Amino acid sequence: MIPILKVKDVLLSSIPGDLTDNEVLEYQSQMLKMLEKTEAIGVLIDITGMEIVDSFMARVINETANMAQIMGAEVVLCGMQPMVALTLVEMGRELIGVQLSLIHI
Repeated sequence: MIPILKVKDVLLSSIPGDLTDNEVLEYQSQMLKMLEKTEAIGVLIDITGMEIVDSFMARVINETANMAQIMGAEVVLCGMQPMVALTLVEMGRELIGVQLSLIHI
């Protein structure tokens, strides 16, 4: 279980790099339930711990962000490693609807 913290009107979470597909789907479900429960207006997802992103993970992050936006929250993704960005570009994956933070934590 990935902790999701609420700070004022924002949900914060940090995704570790070693998740199974089932854990990624559980994270998505947790995030959306927490968003519904708290009515947060922002979601910050830190992926600093992820050195590799496969197409499934990219798709789930994208879907989670899109669902959160439909629920009224703005989504910011931070901590993307250069190799992760390169992999996403090479796979042709776009993180549509996700704001990317230029600040590396």
